[in-house]
Amino acid sequence: MHLTPDEIILWQYGFLKLNATIVFTWALMLLMALGSKLVTRRLSHDLQRSRWQNLLEIVVTTIQKQVTDVGLRHARKYLPFVGTLFLFIAMANLCTILPGYIPPTSSLSTTAALALCVFVAVPLFGILDRGLRGYLKSYITPSVIMLPFNIISELSRTLALAVRLFGNMMSGAMIIGILLTITPFFFPIVMTALGLLTGMVQAYIFSVLATVYIAAAMGTRRAKSDPATSPGSNA
Repeated sequence: MHLTPDEIILWQYGFLKLNATIVFTWALMLLMALGSKLVTRRLSHDLQRSRWQNLLEIVVTTIQKQVTDVGLRHARKYLPFVGTLFLFIAMANLCTILPGYIPPTSSLSTTAALALCVFVAVPLFGILDRGLRGYLKSYITPSVIMLPFNIISELSRTLALAVRLFGNMMSGAMIIGILLTITPFFFPIVMTALGLLTGMVQAYIFSVLATVYIAAAMGTRRAKSDPATSPGSNA
């Protein structure tokens, strides 16, 4: 039983390695790109719309509403980034029903890469909205004493994003593997269903936290009052 797809080496030449994490990640990206191309090739503005377009509009509208509920103005500006995070993590976790598939989100390298994307996007959106001086000033508000604490908060919440998603997905795969060994019929089916639910919840939490961090960087009052943005919540 492999706890992470990093352990499955498919090809190696010297120090170059091709593991299952890379293969599953690229396969998933190609699948999502092809799916989006097929769904959006015949978009309609009339009442007569395909089922796939209706599903796509529901997903996009729901994510956009969530971004607005967090407190960000002009939700469409952040929809591509937040929506991509959610859809990638959700699809990576939902595909666990496929035989032989191990979600790339159960690899620390994948979750760390996603967390680094958030780490870069937060100050980028903050600078675009408030300017470089205004954003940097938030690190020493209300006093310069807060500078080291704010820096630690930026680093710790990035680490928390990566480890939280990795830990939940890896532990789910481990439990299913153990149950398959002990009781190979009923319980694995139940745990697989619970694993799919957990995967969707983790995708939701990751994307919402990314949105909250962006809102905090832009000085949104609502985001500042959210306990998820405080340094103590990332410990």
